[in-house]
Amino acid sequence: MVRWRTGTVTALRREWTGAMELDVELTDGGTMRALAYPELVGRPEPGDRVLLNAGALLMGLGTGGYALVVALPDRLPPDPPQARDTRDAGHLVKARYTPLQPILLGVDEEASPHRAVLEAAEDIAGLPVVTADLHSALPAILAGVRADAPDARVAYVLTDGGALPAWFSRTLDGLRDQLAGTVSVGQAFGGDLEATTVHSGLLAARHVLAADVVILAQGPGNLGTGTRWGYSGVAVGEAVNAVAALGGHPVGSLRISDADPRPRHRGVSHHSLTAYGRVALAPADLVVPDGLDPDLARDVDTALAALGGRHRIVRVPTTGLDAALRASAVPLSTMGRGLDADHAYFLAAAAAGRHAAALARAPGQRG
Repeated sequence: MVRWRTGTVTALRREWTGAMELDVELTDGGTMRALAYPELVGRPEPGDRVLLNAGALLMGLGTGGYALVVALPDRLPPDPPQARDTRDAGHLVKARYTPLQPILLGVDEEASPHRAVLEAAEDIAGLPVVTADLHSALPAILAGVRADAPDARVAYVLTDGGALPAWFSRTLDGLRDQLAGTVSVGQAFGGDLEATTVHSGLLAARHVLAADVVILAQGPGNLGTGTRWGYSGVAVGEAVNAVAALGGHPVGSLRISDADPRPRHRGVSHHSLTAYGRVALAPADLVVPDGLDPDLARDVDTALAALGGRHRIVRVPTTGLDAALRASAVPLSTMGRGLDADHAYFLAAAAAGRHAAALARAPGQRG
């Protein structure tokens, strides 16, 4: 469960949209690097006493190497200026029934200026939606879209399988100027718009953000047990179903690698095969990039043979994609491996983005 620590802020370090990095001297000795979300706990300052949740850091789990600030017990932040005792400023509760549950304005609830548009919305009119099971695919997919459609409006739908606060992601912060906006769905929060479900998030991306392409993926810090079904990214299969139910065009960004040391992730990751082969009931375009190493390409073709009956296997040329990836506005990294260390992974994601851009430009794809 929770491993509590208290301490005093000694220094402020990096800051990005929605997050602050701190050095904390612990009351019982030693120091810790900590992360605070000012929208939840206020803005820490040197000398402030902080209450920390340190369990994941002490265990070496994927919290980015941080303890998390739970409260500034001696200096509580004021109520937000829009706070009401009614639902006029929103009543969407996320991270529900946890001590830091925020109350937010849902994009489609009664108090939202977008209520009428979304209440009338029935579909997403052929909108290409690229689904990926890792947050690290986001900048690579975006690079693929931008390679061929530099002016396309691209929205990000952040699902809740990884980090709940969008603020945790420095990648997202670095891509903010390149995105039409972020919609955080389910228990995730901190996006430009808040939605209750993947379905309402997709409708918001189409009808509020006017997206030409959507990228849908969980935040950083995915959860997995090393088993077929015990992985948060398997939910991309359900996302394919949601896209199809709303009349969109699902595009699967396959997790392909010849660098991952774990056999279950080499070739096409078993997670992609489970998500698209067992969970997704609607057909999607599964994108395979040209130019893979011959041995890897053979392994990929073998793995995807069983999925061809349900899905469309689409081969996409990769000319120019390496340059697009190298020009990314944010560093590319997956499981600690950069572009050159796991080139096939990023190339596959960029190829999915390129395919989505082509769909967005095709006549008759959008209503």
